[in-house]
Amino acid sequence: MKESTNYLELANSPLMWLAAAVAVGVVVVQSVVFFRKSLKAAKELEISKEQVNMAIKSSAIASIGPAIVILVTMISLIVSMGAPVSWMRLSFIGSVNYEAMAAGFGAQAMGTTLENLDPVAFACGVWVMICGSLGWLIFTLLFTDKMHKVNHLMSKGNAKMVPIISAGAMLGAFANLASGNFFSAEGSFAFGGAPAIATIIGCILMMILSKLAKDKQINWLREWAFAISMFTGMFIGYLWSTMA
Repeated sequence: MKESTNYLELANSPLMWLAAAVAVGVVVVQSVVFFRKSLKAAKELEISKEQVNMAIKSSAIASIGPAIVILVTMISLIVSMGAPVSWMRLSFIGSVNYEAMAAGFGAQAMGTTLENLDPVAFACGVWVMICGSLGWLIFTLLFTDKMHKVNHLMSKGNAKMVPIISAGAMLGAFANLASGNFFSAEGSFAFGGAPAIATIIGCILMMILSKLAKDKQINWLREWAFAISMFTGMFIGYLWSTMA
């Protein structure tokens, strides 16, 4: 019990908060810089102020759903890894599943579990969380400026193919993320599970709302469709789980 208390004191110490704040501060500064550069680019491209404001408003509204989901699921990570590390990691990556899995691997390497961490196992878990995501960051650093060549190669010089390829890539990415909701922890197909029901309801509702907003020219519905679909799917999935 003493080891557990010491490890939690370390995980939530002022020094950890300071270190996490520095890392999160980098993300905030990057966001501000990108925002200012995007406004400058919009002005150079002669994009109207109304269009810019609409894009900002739509982006802000669309971020509400995912942000709340991360905030809620963050609680499970805080219990084992402390608030500072959880705040810092989810500000960078945003995937509780990955962070918990990585921390669990670190704990296993030290011969324990997330439920029975000591200071050494906690430190090992943090290192695995960080090092496990370095590959994404390094790849982004080295190859982001070269992706236009990949687009050109895949589209064979046809500019009209670029948005089609981009849309296909996004659909594939979201489909890959959503597909996990149709399988249980043991790997068996679980079409009737709460995650699957939530995904299906959210998908159907999103398609209906998007078409309705487009046909009826309802701007506010276009902006709120994603958040409405996500929360409705989550709510129905929760009801489904309570009735099962």
